[in-house]
Amino acid sequence: MHIPENYLSPSTCATMFAVMAPVWYVSAKKVKVQIEKKKETVVQLGMGASLAFLIMMFNVPVPGGTTAHAVGSALLAILLGPWAACLSVTMALILQAFLFGDGGILCLGANTFNMAFVLPFVGYGIFLLCRKIFKKHGDKIGAFAGGYIGIVCAAFMCGVELGIQPLLFKNSHGNPLYCPYPLKISVPAMVGAHLIIGLIEGAITLMVYSYIKKVAPQTIYHASDYLNTEVSKTQNSGMKVWKKAIIAIIAVALIFTPLGLIASAPAWGEWDASGILTQLRKYHLNAVVPDAFKHGQGYHAAFDGYAIPGMNHGIEAAFGYILCGITAIIIFLLVAKILSAFVKSKE
Repeated sequence: MHIPENYLSPSTCATMFAVMAPVWYVSAKKVKVQIEKKKETVVQLGMGASLAFLIMMFNVPVPGGTTAHAVGSALLAILLGPWAACLSVTMALILQAFLFGDGGILCLGANTFNMAFVLPFVGYGIFLLCRKIFKKHGDKIGAFAGGYIGIVCAAFMCGVELGIQPLLFKNSHGNPLYCPYPLKISVPAMVGAHLIIGLIEGAITLMVYSYIKKVAPQTIYHASDYLNTEVSKTQNSGMKVWKKAIIAIIAVALIFTPLGLIASAPAWGEWDASGILTQLRKYHLNAVVPDAFKHGQGYHAAFDGYAIPGMNHGIEAAFGYILCGITAIIIFLLVAKILSAFVKSKE
């Protein structure tokens, strides 16, 4: 679901940044209130970004010879609140684009819209709805359904963003300038893959939510908490348990991240120029590489493809994959540390 560079027109990229700007602004304002009531929220942002980052490293093969992955946005929305989830997943996506080449830098507006806005807010809304409808186990039903429906909705939006490109942007010969796959191909392909991946997203959301509810239920986000003058002492006291639980989950995820290397095929809509030609022939479309891929933007990340230079095969590649995950976690925790220091200095 990470749209690469050159698949979207500059005007589409600019539009998606413009759409996300007020979302980031409101998220920052909302999370500021959370931080004022509960200082540990800053640490939760960093740990949430780490968890989402690791979840996205697990690529899973799907029918059609491509891969896809879960995101973890709905889980963070339930645990930390949708506004905090938005900021955490945005942090993860920014680092992925700049340091690991996963998703285009110009496409960050679109990628954050799909994975840091649509997914967590839809997922959280479904969670609340199910909790209200189902008297017994409504929260657990909502956790699974929120993760599943949230990622499918995000995939649908991604398919729309890709599919409108050949409709709106063509050269003088009528050939697409950017993504060459029309809506009738992009939407079913994206949604179809994530109808399967949604099961993993839902399962992860349910399992982690159920575990946190068992060991530190008072730490789970409730919007009403932040309408009061202060967060309850029991919620603050549960943060130590929360941190230990999330650290354990992050550690387990980190150890098993090399499993994401098993599925080596690219995700749908993330092919290079040669891959695009192959797919165009597969869909019986005009086999012409879009102009953007001939003369478009190019950016080579330091650890492109989550690979450490010189560590490209076998055990070395697996170890390099883990090192990339460790690097991301350190960066997120450093950012959280800096933010914490800033909050304290303002006090």
